[in-house]
Amino acid sequence: MSERILFVDDDANILSAYQRHLRKQYDIDTALGGEAGLQMIENKGPYSVIVTDMGMPGMNGVQFLTRAKGLAPDTVRMMLTGNADLRTAVEALHRGNIFRYLVKPAPPESMALALEAGVRQYHLINAERDLLEKTLQGSIRVMIEILSVVNPESFGRVQSLKQQMRAVAQYLKLEPYWKFELGALLSQIGLVTVPAFVVRKSQMKQEMTEAEQNLIRRVPEISRNLLSNIPRLEPVAEMIYYQKKNYDGTGFPKDSLARHDIPVGARILRVLHDLAYLEASGLSRTQALAAMGQRVDWYDNTIIEACTFCLHVDTETEERVPSRMVMVAELRLGQKLASDIYTCDGTLLISSGHKISETLLEKIRNFMGISGIQEPIEIEVREDHGGKE
Repeated sequence: MSERILFVDDDANILSAYQRHLRKQYDIDTALGGEAGLQMIENKGPYSVIVTDMGMPGMNGVQFLTRAKGLAPDTVRMMLTGNADLRTAVEALHRGNIFRYLVKPAPPESMALALEAGVRQYHLINAERDLLEKTLQGSIRVMIEILSVVNPESFGRVQSLKQQMRAVAQYLKLEPYWKFELGALLSQIGLVTVPAFVVRKSQMKQEMTEAEQNLIRRVPEISRNLLSNIPRLEPVAEMIYYQKKNYDGTGFPKDSLARHDIPVGARILRVLHDLAYLEASGLSRTQALAAMGQRVDWYDNTIIEACTFCLHVDTETEERVPSRMVMVAELRLGQKLASDIYTCDGTLLISSGHKISETLLEKIRNFMGISGIQEPIEIEVREDHGGKE
């Protein structure tokens, strides 16, 4: 498949010449002026390379490429101009992040070489992005698996938190949704660094030493530090760092951020964490949200209203997924637990809602051989695949 190239110029004759000289090598589109070029990017993109003239009326080449960068950040951008002024070149390079600057008239050989280099750069950019995305997905998967193994109770809670976070983010039209879901899933990742007995004391509301309380208070900071060096997760890390911050600016961390300066994901996490705590203490969801709505110093009322609207669940009419009982030897990758798994001495090993991964299956088999596991185990039965879960 030919690489797709877009030429933008205010001279129709020049655009026709590009078509004639390059159509055998590339899939060429042309646009008469900047506005037409932007429409082409929106309607027919993405392009491997965009080449534009500098001196166009209405929207010059620098302005066009600056806007084109926002529409298609991975596309390689080049500038053609009859003006060899250095200031114009520098402005174009900085504002439009231009890969190459060509002076008109550019001989066909020079244009061909420039396009060849531009296409190579485009493939390099996309290869690096794909590698980054795969690395990011792998890093996230490993961290979530670690949390599920080290602290199954917390993992069970963040799975529910993820669903609630997505519902609120969709209601408030906060995109991209995946960042908010990740913020929920990784909000407790710092617990993997906290001794298990301290985590248990915190979860069971037992008396704790000042040092233990301080360690639990620092979980958002620890979580942020674990995530902050992973590319593209910086906004997620900040969301998690501020998840305990009160709406009026008090609480952790002690800085000047307050109200809408606090990341919106953090404001949602603040509400959802406390909502779960109040429900666990015996309040209904309606009662909990009503009580939280009175604390305008702690919570963003916009988030409370969103939760009231989109987190209403009628448990009596909620459809229950069919399930069946299996022995440990019958567990398979991809099956979803419908009940908790306990060792024979009553220790919670894995909470319900987990999908069986290689790591979890290995953990189950290891514990089965050492301390034994309570059987049978309940798993969900899905009808999507010919009646197989």
